[in-house]
Amino acid sequence: MEKLEVIEKIKKLKSEKSAVILAHYYTNPEIQDICDFIGDSLGLSQEAGKTDAKIILFCGVNFMAETASIISPQKKVIVPDITAGCSLAESVTAEDLEEWKALNPDGIIISYVNTTADVKAHSDICCTSANALKVVESIPSNKKILFVPDRHLGKYISIKSGRDMELWYGDCCVHDRFNSKVIIDMSTRYPEADILIHPESSCSGDPDILNMPNAYFYSTSGMVRHAAKSDKRQFIIATEKEIIHHMQKVIPGKEFIPINAQAICGHMKKATLEKVLLALETEQPEIKVPEDIREKAWIPIRRMLEL
Repeated sequence: MEKLEVIEKIKKLKSEKSAVILAHYYTNPEIQDICDFIGDSLGLSQEAGKTDAKIILFCGVNFMAETASIISPQKKVIVPDITAGCSLAESVTAEDLEEWKALNPDGIIISYVNTTADVKAHSDICCTSANALKVVESIPSNKKILFVPDRHLGKYISIKSGRDMELWYGDCCVHDRFNSKVIIDMSTRYPEADILIHPESSCSGDPDILNMPNAYFYSTSGMVRHAAKSDKRQFIIATEKEIIHHMQKVIPGKEFIPINAQAICGHMKKATLEKVLLALETEQPEIKVPEDIREKAWIPIRRMLEL
């Protein structure tokens, strides 16, 4: 089947079934081009919750679809590929948190949204990369904090907040590659560029990088906003490279340079046009968080949103 034919069938089925297609910034460009909403994981789930769509087709990885199911339990959430996992989300389990809580009954567990529904259900409050500092600062100073699962984001927030936290030893297999040497080397090659760094990067706890005048730490959406508002014409992008496709579309005339041409999340690339079409035809695979877990997982998300 030709690409244009697949796209037309997707559009037709989407309309017939009252479906909305969400795509993360890291998905293939062809997926970004046919989606209804593009963004980061929590923002997409919130956007889907505002629509009248009966079906949410989430092109990303599974924990993102779980979050959509938590926020919009009345809607059917499907994905193009049920095997789209995440090294970060898979680095911690609910059992791990139960063990920590047993040893620290008065402690507070802050879970990054890049976690499974079960982990969220065993957490006290969630955070995103954009609001993690605000979340940490909201916790009373006499409370012990376990920050899960990203050690690099946790270290960055610990430095910014001045708060000592116990950090889970997890990381994103893509962002873990972005060390201080890579940042300094690219800054030397492109001295006029702003460097936009995702705080999941391994350089995020290095004071030398934090103090660079042209280095800025942002969530993915924050990177887009910075590039749009900045007078600079050149940007080094230290996150998964597919976000550049979106940046080039919405911010034409500026140059976006990937920190590493091989900065690719293979799981995000599992969503293809053919799989999107099949998912709409069959309304499978479905991601449905069990109600008992959903109710518990919604609590830390709600606490975060209420800050």
